[in-house]
Amino acid sequence: MIPVAYNLRNLAVRKTTTLATAAGLGLVVFVFASVLMLANSIERTLGRSGRPDVAIVLRKGSDAELASGIEAQQVSLILGNADVAKRPDGKPDGVGEIAAVILLPKLGTDGESNVQVRGVPDDVMAFRPSVTLVEGRPAQPGSDEVIVGKAISGRFKGLTLGQSFELRKNRPLKVVGIFADGGSSFESEVWGDVHSVGSAFGRQGSMSSVRVRLLSPAKFDGFKASIDQNQQLGLEVLRETDYYEKQSEGMNVFIGALGISIAFLFSVGAMIGAMITMYGSIANRQREIGTLRALGFSRFSILLSFLLESICLALIGGAIGALASLAMGMVRFSMVNFASFSEVVFTFEPTPGIMLGSLAVAVVMGLFGGFLPAVQAARMSPIKAMRG
Repeated sequence: MIPVAYNLRNLAVRKTTTLATAAGLGLVVFVFASVLMLANSIERTLGRSGRPDVAIVLRKGSDAELASGIEAQQVSLILGNADVAKRPDGKPDGVGEIAAVILLPKLGTDGESNVQVRGVPDDVMAFRPSVTLVEGRPAQPGSDEVIVGKAISGRFKGLTLGQSFELRKNRPLKVVGIFADGGSSFESEVWGDVHSVGSAFGRQGSMSSVRVRLLSPAKFDGFKASIDQNQQLGLEVLRETDYYEKQSEGMNVFIGALGISIAFLFSVGAMIGAMITMYGSIANRQREIGTLRALGFSRFSILLSFLLESICLALIGGAIGALASLAMGMVRFSMVNFASFSEVVFTFEPTPGIMLGSLAVAVVMGLFGGFLPAVQAARMSPIKAMRG
């Protein structure tokens, strides 16, 4: 077996071509890792919005809150179910909410985008204890005040603490607080009083959804059965985790398909670049190859040696690309949620699995890019090589 130091020395001697090829391979790994990090962020952001012991009730046939409508009298029937947990004060642990979208100008651009507005009751913090105010104060019940998720605070006109925006014409709402929820999709929403939001959108007497905390996750089937058997209600029940998993499917498929397509096209170019580099290296090292054969190294040893050199080159590029992709963790990326048609802010969230998978992609590119040049080197006649 030819020592690995031989291959590393050759890569070091040819610094320019090594770095150029590694940069091309690194670009592919950078794109691939970034796509996986974004897809992971989409899944986690929406996944953080759901709780295993929470059920969401929608109008039957609705695939999202925006398309759902539940009458006010039905809300009390849902909250009064025996499987719904009680708070310390004896009230059912659930909330009826209204979901709507408004169009607002984006700061720093000439464009506009949809923002989700959620009408919430005054005890919403008791239902969602993970939500915390990071700036300002809570909105007063029944007032034209709102609190804004920190992910979209400052990204749209009027969504900064102390500023105002119009929910409807001549209906300004003032931002009095900024809230956080552990990076969930709620941080991309505006929360206002349920009655104020309902009157602005003509939704008095109805809710978009009802969420309830069950006595335990195991109570879900019983709760769902009790709602389903009442055909007059015309409602359906989902686990909150399943609801948000469905919400993320469309975006994940879109991002995955687009990103993988781009990475595939880049990888073809990178493998061709690696192949050209290895062919050039072999052409300049014919005497060395002939000498190695004369010293008794087999064709298989030559093949493995050049394959190893190509893999080392790919790993260098892969490491560069993987490390560069970590910088994307500081970038905030917004896109429209296909289910709610509103803008949601995501980050790029790396995991050890994504980093290792990206390096594995680099190794595969190194194998494909170096195989044919390695075969050529292995088939080279030692006598002709030494004469060359």
